[in-house]
Amino acid sequence: MRALCAEALDSAVAAGASYADARAILRRDQLVATRSGAVFSVTDQESEGIGVRVLVDGAWGFACDRRLTEEGARAAARLACDFARAAATGRERRLAPVEPQRAEYRSDVDTDPFAVSVADKVALCLRAEEAMRQPGIVVTVARLRAFREQKLLLTTDGVEADQERVECGGGIEAIAAADGVVQNRSYPSPYGGWSAQAGWEFVEELDLEREAPRVGEQAVALTRAPVCPTGRMTVVLDAEQLTSQLHESVGHPTELDRIHGTEAAYAGTSFLSPGDLGTLRYGSELMNVTADASLKRGLGSFAVDDEGFPARTEAIVEGGVLRAFTSSRELGGGGSMRADGWSRMPLVRMTNLSLEPGEGSFDQLLDGVSEGLYLETNKSWSIDDKRLNFQFGTEIAWEIKDGKLGGMLRDATYTGITPRFWGSMDAVAGPEEWVVMGITNCGKGQPGQAAHMSHGASPARFRDVEVGVRS
Repeated sequence: MRALCAEALDSAVAAGASYADARAILRRDQLVATRSGAVFSVTDQESEGIGVRVLVDGAWGFACDRRLTEEGARAAARLACDFARAAATGRERRLAPVEPQRAEYRSDVDTDPFAVSVADKVALCLRAEEAMRQPGIVVTVARLRAFREQKLLLTTDGVEADQERVECGGGIEAIAAADGVVQNRSYPSPYGGWSAQAGWEFVEELDLEREAPRVGEQAVALTRAPVCPTGRMTVVLDAEQLTSQLHESVGHPTELDRIHGTEAAYAGTSFLSPGDLGTLRYGSELMNVTADASLKRGLGSFAVDDEGFPARTEAIVEGGVLRAFTSSRELGGGGSMRADGWSRMPLVRMTNLSLEPGEGSFDQLLDGVSEGLYLETNKSWSIDDKRLNFQFGTEIAWEIKDGKLGGMLRDATYTGITPRFWGSMDAVAGPEEWVVMGITNCGKGQPGQAAHMSHGASPARFRDVEVGVRS
């Protein structure tokens, strides 16, 4: 793979590139899913190829080839240069410098998830499904996934990075129906559950069978629960819902390509501007958000990104004030450029974005609420193209009365305006409540790309929030 990437760089430079990078990638992606007591899907896909990105006469070009051969490497490099030359602007582009380096990265894995047989994975899914079933449940679903990516990156700046990432995860879901009311409950979250950069041990830690009876019971109970009330009140968000809020209203709007309008065609731009750094109040003084590409088990962790910039940790929001953007070398920063495999060009993507913990327990968050709502597990989201106005729904909610959880509620929603909402946060639970959620379905770009990243959060409390809004 190193020889092929070197051949691609040589060919690109010979064809007029002032800068080039080449990524040779081998990828395997496995999914096992059962539904209502039967195997629903088993997929096990492998792909390989090389992607080459070049800068020629002030324009970017990218091309790829599925052949991991010298001929494929040369063809991708020449075609990338042709594309760049066709779009040439003649203006100078400057890339933030990187030091020549050799980097190596391997996920910390105890048990290779691909060493666990498909039969054993199906059996686990079926057992978890069986544990969810009870009267009123109409559908049960269980999913397990495993992923491995071996990637070699070479750049004309002298970066050589050999990286292998292994991911594993899963989740369960129950759907209940009664008297025309349909409700779903999932663990540890919907959309396939959680994943981590780890081995099969992570699935064992999730303990899907242990949580399954509770998931089924709550799905059925939700069909009988009252609808969430409307009005303005104090809400406490669980860590899982808070990571969704963080992803949509902090992660995406602080991507610098969105801010400059160069990523406007899909999922919008941003309400922020470059001049907001250091001045814009994003939230309350308790809001501290960190991007960390070295987070243990984080799906967005690596040694260097896809243009050779080393992984780093930086404060995006500190004490409620905007401090940094995720960016590329061309935009004057770096460390956040990633591509969805060998056939896609790198884009600015958040790495592992986390709300840093505060102090105290979950019970202490509730103690400060005389009347309000506790909202748990994301069910839906809607946010405008500037990431400013939003509405979220959760699978389940509970009344809070005099600092204690009360009755269960269904169809809970809340809405807000991003800086105003984060400004209403008056408490964040401590490190003992902090969890990390890994997601694999973050969409961006045209053609579309799915990025993997993790978010950490503790439950938090927000005052004067509009709840119960109907779309």
